[in-house]
Amino acid sequence: MPAAVRYIVGDVAAAVDFYRDRLGFEVVMHPAPGFAALRREDLTLYLNAPGAGGGGGAGGEPEPGGWNRFQVVVDDLDAAVDRLRREGARFRGDLVEGIGGRQILVEDPSGNPVELFEPAPR
Repeated sequence: MPAAVRYIVGDVAAAVDFYRDRLGFEVVMHPAPGFAALRREDLTLYLNAPGAGGGGGAGGEPEPGGWNRFQVVVDDLDAAVDRLRREGARFRGDLVEGIGGRQILVEDPSGNPVELFEPAPR
């Protein structure tokens, strides 16, 4: 079963550009300024602007940011970070390395984190 994540963003169009152009997502639908759906492999990403209605308002008054995130696996983390920095992306903290691999958090235009992860060689 595919997974889906909903992120609250301040500017849906800017977030669509970021996820499509920088992280390789495909736009599935963008029917209104306050909503879009994107896909990358088995992950569907729903983008909602605060106050745009629909599922983005479930559970209270939403806002972007926080620390929960989803992971995008990359083959060459250094190359991905270099490219994203040249393109003006913002990062949270530094690259960290653990037993399972290396990771860093990049922020979308609204400050939502996305974990870029390069698995350790087996």
